[in-house]
Amino acid sequence: MAKKKNGESEDVSSDFTKGSIRDELSTLISKNLSKTFKDQAQTVWYLDGPEESPSDIADWVSTGSSLLDLAISNKPHGGVPVGRITEITGLEGSGKSLVAAHILAETQRKGGISVFIDTEAAVSREFLHAIGVNLTDMMYVPLETIEDIFQAIENIINSARNSSKNRLITIVVDSLAGATTKVEMDADYGKDGYATTKAILLSKALRKITNLIAKEKICLIFTNQLRTKLNAMAFADPWTTSGGKAVAFHSSIRVRLSNAGALKKKDFGGVDVIVGNKLQAKVTKNRLGPPQRKASFEIFYDSGIDNYSGWVAVLKTYKFIKGAGAYNKYSLLDDKGTEIEELSFRTAELPTIFKSRPEVKDAMYSDLCKIMIMDYQLNGEIKMDDDIEIDQNEDGGAE
Repeated sequence: MAKKKNGESEDVSSDFTKGSIRDELSTLISKNLSKTFKDQAQTVWYLDGPEESPSDIADWVSTGSSLLDLAISNKPHGGVPVGRITEITGLEGSGKSLVAAHILAETQRKGGISVFIDTEAAVSREFLHAIGVNLTDMMYVPLETIEDIFQAIENIINSARNSSKNRLITIVVDSLAGATTKVEMDADYGKDGYATTKAILLSKALRKITNLIAKEKICLIFTNQLRTKLNAMAFADPWTTSGGKAVAFHSSIRVRLSNAGALKKKDFGGVDVIVGNKLQAKVTKNRLGPPQRKASFEIFYDSGIDNYSGWVAVLKTYKFIKGAGAYNKYSLLDDKGTEIEELSFRTAELPTIFKSRPEVKDAMYSDLCKIMIMDYQLNGEIKMDDDIEIDQNEDGGAE
């Protein structure tokens, strides 16, 4: 409450509705900030205007799985955000490097530059080529220490800033768990004390790098290995990552991968051979959409992510596709919802159908968007629902 000259209270709450007082004050603050930080091109943005601000996402890069793209971005044709940090975590053999490699391939398809920083000396040329990475244009940078990794990242950022600012660059660091420090490199193999050097270096580097990449068209991907969290409480997340909390804090997106089963196929001798895995991805942190979204998809050891089999599974769950033995049935509708045609197909035939009939692909993708994209409630209206339950077995992704 404000005071009148005679000491009585005056209600000024109405002054802070849409009116001249707020507009004048906002303009005054904006001008003063611009004078204070006059070395910057622009200091204050209003997010409801047409101009782009530092908070805007310049672009998205697909992960190779449409379902995971939707789970992350909550918008059609999304993926991982450009100008932000994404961390992909999981146990060994859970597909972290595979998803990161697909992101590199998608970057090249968009006309961008792919940089692969390898700390484990475990890259496979043949596999990268099989999933569509152009090895001629991909930069492979083998580095060992955290210091060298972030020095290389900063060098790439400065090179992009001084040349083509509109060129997409994706940097994959595979992996943080495999990276060491210069102090650790100079030490012997005996047991050290508290190994906090890595966490301290990551905290310092990420405070600097996070804002640098936000101003450029750079997509930064870290892979990291999960490790058992000692003395975890009941119902709490039993996993954590090495290197402290800095990466978890600075990442806009965190995706956790886990194996959901092996894919088997009989070889020419009739023997079952494991040819791939079914993966489940959970978006444990998301600053650009709703978190805790999940996506399941299949990967094959000889070709990478099988995108369309995941489509069929989701569309079947929500009754957009009906199963009839080995065949699936899908109704193609017009704008009014009237059935035009009923398609009968096997899952393996989808890529061929999509090439010859892109309208079928568009229709199925539109149905996936209806299923997976969450609409926000305007004006803070809370949707009351008696069916909501608390699941104590879901830890919420906290680490």
